[in-house]
Amino acid sequence: MLSADTAVASVSAPPRRRSGIVLLTLLTCQLMIVLDITVMNVALPRIQTDLHFSATGLSWVMNSYSLVFGGLLLLGGRAGDLFGRRALFIAGTGLFTLASLAGGLAPSAGWLLVARVLQGVGGAMAGPNTLALLTTTFQDPKARIRVLAWFSGVSSAGFAIGLIVGGLLTEWLSWRSVLFINVPFGLAVVICSLLYLPVAERESAHLDLPGAITATGGVAALVYGFISAASHGWSAASTDISLAVGAVLIAAFLAIESRTAQPLLPLHLFVDRNRAAAYANIFLVPMAGMSMFFFLTQFLQEILGLSALATGFAFLPTALLMFTTIRLIPRLLPRFGPRPLTVAGAASLIAGLVLLTRLSETTAYFPLLFLAMILIGCGIGLSVSPLNVVIMSTVEPHEAGAAGGALQTLQQTGASLGLAIMVTIFGTAARSAGGSPVHAMVSGMTTAFASAAAVAALALAVALTFRRPTAGGQVAR
Repeated sequence: MLSADTAVASVSAPPRRRSGIVLLTLLTCQLMIVLDITVMNVALPRIQTDLHFSATGLSWVMNSYSLVFGGLLLLGGRAGDLFGRRALFIAGTGLFTLASLAGGLAPSAGWLLVARVLQGVGGAMAGPNTLALLTTTFQDPKARIRVLAWFSGVSSAGFAIGLIVGGLLTEWLSWRSVLFINVPFGLAVVICSLLYLPVAERESAHLDLPGAITATGGVAALVYGFISAASHGWSAASTDISLAVGAVLIAAFLAIESRTAQPLLPLHLFVDRNRAAAYANIFLVPMAGMSMFFFLTQFLQEILGLSALATGFAFLPTALLMFTTIRLIPRLLPRFGPRPLTVAGAASLIAGLVLLTRLSETTAYFPLLFLAMILIGCGIGLSVSPLNVVIMSTVEPHEAGAAGGALQTLQQTGASLGLAIMVTIFGTAARSAGGSPVHAMVSGMTTAFASAAAVAALALAVALTFRRPTAGGQVAR
């Protein structure tokens, strides 16, 4: 294990100009990774036409990326701790960039799916180490809160920005440009990383292979089970088997981690009360909020008849409100602590989702949808932005990758599980609604939004457990 002096020396604070380049480099990589979760959504119909995907096969354009990315995040984070975050970050970004180029050139469906898998591998290598590099590079407490808030804002708003960018590129150029756009940005990230990222010393340690195998297999099986539930229902054999295998492997992983000397995921990360609450809500908030992007994309295009471009811009209020919280969190979090911010965020998220339960076949964008998107954007921003700071600000440097990997794994798994649950609820409610297809669709959506509001209420309950700051402004433990 590195000593404190060695850790600090190896990642000493860079000069102001260099620190700005480092921050921009890391945030650009994170934005690319998050964008690829949603940027392909509005391009799917044209991909299906050009590459002759079947209706069931088309879903794997999204699922192949999510499955691999979610399954490898813990391994990518811990591998960075052990083998060098800078090296793994650069290698992951390079792989992600090359896979994006290959996907844009894809002549067939199979080619595109392989490229998406490789994108997921590259994203899982780079993602956790992006967060770890931010944490260890910016060591001043105020600077760390600021950059983690930026990271959180970029990560949250990236979902909405992905829909906007996807709509623009698909409408103006082609679906291939959605993948090609990663290439110049990815190359810039790799070059800037080689020139400016500080080199942190590696630990003298061994990778926890039993933990790596059970964690990767368990998370991948759970994510596949959630995907299967969304596609085939909770009673399908593929759903039940995948979820059961995933649960067994995760239980085995936790047993291994409690006994091994150098665990893939140090379980003591969850001992601190505020960090444990933050991990819980980094799981619950995406579970509640992801359904908004999925269902409203369909509502705007199929009910209101908006184009892909107009649909993307319809989410602009959500993206702007998420970015606005970036400016607020560094000032408010040290003063008030995470509790009032996350409580206000969860309450705003609940209000926005409840408002969406009032949708009907005749609902226009203004005022109901516009107001709901503002509330949800504010809610997700205030709910999520403090969580990255709470989780990462007190982590020891040698465990930053593991902590970041756990954070992003819970976020990705929560989003996958939430979407699977809400899609299943949507399908059940739509089938029992009767009436016209439009009426059935809207009825299913409003029922799903009501369920998402209930999940957001759980996030509110967790937010109430955060400790208040002490008299000195530090969050009590």
